[in-house]
Amino acid sequence: MARAGPRKIARYGDRFKATAVKLSSLPGVLIKDVAEALDIHPFMLSLWRKQVRDGVIVAKGAKLEVQTVAELRRLREPERRNKLQEEENEVLRKSIRLASERRRRTSS
Repeated sequence: MARAGPRKIARYGDRFKATAVKLSSLPGVLIKDVAEALDIHPFMLSLWRKQVRDGVIVAKGAKLEVQTVAELRRLREPERRNKLQEEENEVLRKSIRLASERRRRTSS
């Protein structure tokens, strides 16, 4: 993500850009995760994605290593589990609240 302080200006080659775009287009991978891993701003990656769609950047030479794809998927797994646990906790909270309200009504 963007950091406070002096700006870091870097020039990236078309091959790097095309690889970043290909990584961000994998199923289950978020743009912000790829941008954070590459230490670039998510807007820059979004801009590169648009440039690939418009044909400004040619993505033919971009090859993804199997390890890179597997690592990105592995990094997404804890986030997915956390989201599922949060949903389960919310359901439990609602059921506890409902049971408490019923108990109050029947005891009155």
